[in-house]
Amino acid sequence: MSICDEILAEFHEELTATRRILDRIPADKLAWKPHEKSMSLGQLAMHIASVPGGIVFITTNDSFDVLKGNFAPPHPKEVAEIQAALEESVRKVEKALKEGNDGSAQAPWHLMRGEHEIQSRPRFKIWRSLMLNHWYHHRGQLSVYLRLLDIPVPSIYGPTADESPFA
Repeated sequence: MSICDEILAEFHEELTATRRILDRIPADKLAWKPHEKSMSLGQLAMHIASVPGGIVFITTNDSFDVLKGNFAPPHPKEVAEIQAALEESVRKVEKALKEGNDGSAQAPWHLMRGEHEIQSRPRFKIWRSLMLNHWYHHRGQLSVYLRLLDIPVPSIYGPTADESPFA
C-alpha cells in the first residue's frame, strides 16, 4: 500500500467520527465560547471541517509562506456552512491523495516565514501532523465544548458517558 493510500485510509476512518461530532453542533450556539480567549463553537467546527483540505492545499507546492496565509477560522452563520466546508475538504483530500504517489509524499516540503525556513519535512509527515493529528486535537476540543453545553458527546474511539451501554 502506498503512503498516500495509507494516509487516505486513516483519513476515511477518522472522517466517520468527525462527521458524528460535527452533526451535534447546535445551530443556536455557533457564537458560544467557553472562554474569551477561545474560538467560538462555530469557528472551531469550521476549523475542524476545513483543516484537512487546507493542509493538502498548502502542501500542493513545495513550500508555503505563513505570511501569506489567513489562519482565522470564519464565523459560520449556519450549520450548513460547516457541513459544506467538510464536504469540500473531503473532496480536496481525496483528490490530492489519489493523485499522489510515494515520490511526492516523501519529497521535502518547506514551511517558510518570508525567506526564513521554519521547518522542512517530507510531505507525508506534514499530512500526518498538521492534517490528521491537528484534526484530532481540535475534535477533542469540540467534544469538551459539547460537554460544557450539555450536548451528548458522540462516540469517537469508544463509548462516551452519553452513549455507553454501561452508563
